[in-house]
Amino acid sequence: MLQQILRDMYIDPELLAELNEEQKQILFYKMREEQLRRWREREEKARMEEAVLRKTARRKQSNSKRVQWLRGKDGEVWVWVMGEAPGDKPYEQISEELIAERARQQAQKEAEELWRQKEAEITKKFRDAMAQEKARIVAEKWKIEMEDRKAAKLEEEKIQEELKKREEEERQRGEELIRQQEEIRAQELYLSLKQAQQHSQHSDHDQEWEEQLRRSKAADEERSHQARRARDEYRRQSLRAIQKGRVAGLSHLFQGTNLSTDQEIKLNDNSTTALLSPAAKSSAIWERPARPFSRDLIVRWFKEEQLPRRAGLERNTNRIAPWFHGIISRQEAEELLMNKSEGAFLVRVSEKIWGYALSYRQQNGFKHFLVDASGDFYSFLGVDPNRHPTLTDLIDFHKEEIITSSGGELLLEPCGQQKNPPDYSPLFE
Repeated sequence: MLQQILRDMYIDPELLAELNEEQKQILFYKMREEQLRRWREREEKARMEEAVLRKTARRKQSNSKRVQWLRGKDGEVWVWVMGEAPGDKPYEQISEELIAERARQQAQKEAEELWRQKEAEITKKFRDAMAQEKARIVAEKWKIEMEDRKAAKLEEEKIQEELKKREEEERQRGEELIRQQEEIRAQELYLSLKQAQQHSQHSDHDQEWEEQLRRSKAADEERSHQARRARDEYRRQSLRAIQKGRVAGLSHLFQGTNLSTDQEIKLNDNSTTALLSPAAKSSAIWERPARPFSRDLIVRWFKEEQLPRRAGLERNTNRIAPWFHGIISRQEAEELLMNKSEGAFLVRVSEKIWGYALSYRQQNGFKHFLVDASGDFYSFLGVDPNRHPTLTDLIDFHKEEIITSSGGELLLEPCGQQKNPPDYSPLFE
């Protein structure tokens, strides 16, 4: 599985979600190593191709195209500097015009906004005054006889004309005031922008740039720390495997320990014998797909490939190990471990890869480690470079040796079954 990930440089999102942070960091480290190796190969290949092209170019140099620079009267390369050629505006004049235009546009924008507010105030003021006056006239004249209504109407129109005239005068005064404020504001903005430009020319670093630089450096340091921790973990585990001498580094070292598919598991224990039926024997040619896509396929894989290797069984007996579970979900595993103490663990058959998932109870939660069993060995995916000939060897190894240096996980207490029949029953039927 790991070789396939490194070959494709891709990991399925569902599979990535099954990995914890340590597994993700070390997997990233290994993928980065593979990227560097491929990059060095490409660079070497490109260098050789470039050398060949240079040799070929020397032979065809007489017919090759060339680029020639335009030269001036003095024989040097002709250069044009903006603002210094005849007819060009000086740089200072261009800068002054740009600043003045920016100040004018900003002042115009602010003046338009101020005028919208002023116009709304004037409209509201005279609308309310007209409504109040109309209400007063209606209230007073309602009592007058019908012949006086015409005079009341004429008076109302006269008052409305007077109010409109006052409103127009108020608008003109407001427009003049806004125009004066716009001119003053444009001059203020011009001076402010000019000072800001002069200040920026003398300052070494902009404050926003310094803040972005600080964040970038902090992120780089954090990534470097994570990568360094992943490298240290990878080296520590490799050295531990060499010193311990209990793990086979290459598959041919333990091929002799594998049982052939024609062998039948002999179980003397009565309860286990009932679970292991002759259906566990390999009856047909088994071709495993790249990924498991159904429970029936997982069950067949277990019977065809894992039972002959005594997966899930204790080392020297034919009893099923107390830590072994069937095809259960991460949530079900956490429910089983919920009331357990730190160091409790179980191994369940994975639905994501050809292998298993080790669920571990830590002090403040749970951790889940994928165990790759797609080859002729067992190893943690992305965390532990050690290869174990059997699943039981992997579990026994980490009863004495921690899984990761950052987490210090030791397998102390196996978490057994809580259901009857056990959840691994379909695997041994």
